[in-house]
This record gives sequence, structure tokens and C-alpha cells, in this order.
Amino acid sequence: MKEYNRAVLTNGVRVVSRPMPEKKSVALGIWVNVGSRCETPVNSGISHFLEHMVFKGTGKYTCQKIKESIEGVGGSFNGFTSEEVTCYLVKLPAVYLELALDILSEMVVDPIIPRDELERERTVVLEEIKMYKDQPQSYVHELLDKLLWPGHPLGMSILGTKASVTSLSRRDLIEYKKSRYTAANIVVSAAGSLDHDELVEKAVKRFAGLKRSGLNACGKFKGSLKHPQVSLCYKETEQTHLAAGFRGLNKEHPLRYALSLLNVILGGNSSSRLFSEIREKRGLAYEIGSGAKFLKDTGAFIVHAGVDNNKVKDTVELIFRELRRAIREKAGLAELKRAKEFLTGQMLLSLEDTMDQMFWIGEPTVSLDKTYSPEEIIAKVRQVSLEDLQQVCRLLFREDNTHIALIGPVKATESAVSGWARLK
Repeated sequence: MKEYNRAVLTNGVRVVSRPMPEKKSVALGIWVNVGSRCETPVNSGISHFLEHMVFKGTGKYTCQKIKESIEGVGGSFNGFTSEEVTCYLVKLPAVYLELALDILSEMVVDPIIPRDELERERTVVLEEIKMYKDQPQSYVHELLDKLLWPGHPLGMSILGTKASVTSLSRRDLIEYKKSRYTAANIVVSAAGSLDHDELVEKAVKRFAGLKRSGLNACGKFKGSLKHPQVSLCYKETEQTHLAAGFRGLNKEHPLRYALSLLNVILGGNSSSRLFSEIREKRGLAYEIGSGAKFLKDTGAFIVHAGVDNNKVKDTVELIFRELRRAIREKAGLAELKRAKEFLTGQMLLSLEDTMDQMFWIGEPTVSLDKTYSPEEIIAKVRQVSLEDLQQVCRLLFREDNTHIALIGPVKATESAVSGWARLK
């Protein structure tokens, strides 16, 4: 039995699966190759709004019936929108896979987008926008995105704005769905106790009505910077939230695994350098960490923290001291080995779950039309050298690639914050 199975329907819909016969559950996802980077300032948030409306009923299932059908057999369901994809997902006992596929395919192919529900859900989305703006630990990342990808949809909020969401009509959603939710842009992924051939047979019945199409086109990011970018948002909060970002690597960059390991070393867990220096040794922050984002043609490395309002300068300077150290000094072999073990160990532990397996095969298929085995990834991680880590540092950690967003009762100027963030 193959570890991963793949089929392409005659109209271009792709089906990938990971049979796990020892499991009692199955996780199913229907992925669509569309996200906020396909939008404009006028229709910003339409991908996310459409995701909400798909749950409001189909030609076959009412909104209430969708919920009762999944939850009535002990299952759970959800959906999400990112910069590049939209996903509708279900996890439930394996014997109900056909039910799950019937419901999700109906939602993707035949949502009715009822007018009365549209206005109610518009209010819900507008409240969601307000909620994130009231959460500085989340909103600071929106400010950072605007700095990282200025003038591009990647720099816009996935949720959209009050103005854009208010202006979206039912026709807008219907036309957007019609043009974007097309055969070549849909991936069905499933993991658990299942038979691949039966899954493909059932997918054919449910997606045969979609005509063959091309892939959605979304504008590539092209941009360059000449000096550090700083965004300060004054807000009377109990602590200051900061996010420092460096435009990084795309999903297929040869150094992407080196960046993932560098992230572990710098801020990816509680034994990382930033956590040890800033929280454990000095008590400057409760929350401090880092993350790497990989997109189709770009990416980012981000350090985030919530700090005492009177210790922002000290924290920023310490963060950048650690980044300078990473540029100048090679990591130790033992440190690199621990990072590799952590990264691969976390990956293998997560893949014991059917939902994580569904994500593992679904996301790269819809984004890159590729599926990787854990063994392939482990081999690439093991090949990363100390020199690779430093190469990534030199590539990303430059003053002209420095972006910092701060939310709090900040009294410093943008030039002052730029002065704290020294990389030379």
C-alpha cells in the first residue's frame, strides 16, 4: 500500500489521500487555491466572507442540517482562509466519510448564499474585524504585514476592512465563487481509515459538474527597500506588543529548511536563545518567540513579544543583539542537532493524527502540486549545515530588510526605534 495516493479527475480536480487503517477516524479537507492575495483593496476580505457564507446552506443542506449532520455523529468541522488558500475541513468517525464528502462538496460546489444570512453574517465579520483590532497581540502582525508587503494584497488584512466588507454584495460573492472555485483549483485530501479508490469514485460523482479550468492567477510580489520600516500605533495598553519582521524565503527556496531550523534556535521553543535571554534571564517579557512564514513567491521571519511598557527599548536592543550574534557566530553543532531533533520530532508526533496528515498532503498539493513524505523532509533537514544557517542570517538580517511594528503607549519616534534595531 502506498503511503500517499493521488488521482486527477478528468476536469482537473485533484484527490490525495493517506490511508491509516489502524485509525477509527478520518479527516477530510476540500482546499481551494484562493486567498486574500487574490483580492484588491475594493473587494478585500471577499475570500474570507465567502468562506463564512458557504456554511449557510446549499441546495441540499440547510445551515442547521450541516451542523446537525456532522456533530450528530460525533464529528467536528471548520473552515479557514489564509493569504493563499481556503479550506473546509471535517473530522469524524471513518464510517461517515461519504457523509462528510457529500456535505463539504455541496458547500463548495452549490452554496446558495441566502440574502438574509448574508446581512447577518456581514455583521459577524465586521465584529471579527473589530475583535482583532482590539487584540494588540494579533493586530500588530497586520501592521507588520503592511510594512513587509506594501502596496500588495499580502499587506492587506485577510478579514478585509469595514469599508470593503460593507460594500460586498451577494452578486460579488457569487461571481467571485464562480470564477475562483473552479476544478483545477480544488483539491480533496483525506487521511484515516479509508480506501483511496472509493474516495476517488465518490469525488467523481460530486465534482463531475465542474468544467475544466486554469489555475487562479494572483499577482506576484515585487518590491525592494532601502531603509528600515517602522510602524508605531499608540494605544493605552498594559504592555507593548512588538513584531519585528524580515522578508524571507518562499516555499521552494533551497534554504527554507535552514530557516526553519534557525527559527527553532532563535525563538521556536522555550529552550531557544530569545526565550532564554529575554524571558528566563531578564524577565523582560512573558511572551517572546519567533516564526517563519513561507508563501509561493516570498515569505518572512518574525520575532514577536509582549513586553513591559518601560522596557521596550531594552527588549528590542536585546532581540537585535541576538540577531547580530547569529550573523557573526556560527551556532554550535550540539545546538543544531537539538534543533533538528526538535523539528523532526514535532513533525512526526503531529503526523500521528489524521487531521495533521490531511493538512500534510492537502496544503502542498493545492499550493505547489506536490506531496512530500516525512522521510524526504527529514533527509533535507539533516543536510542543513552550520554554514547554511549563517547564509540565511546574512540573506535576511539586513538593515534595509528590517520591519518593526509596535502597539502600546509608545513615546519613541520611528527613527529612535530604528536606532535600537541595529544589525551592524
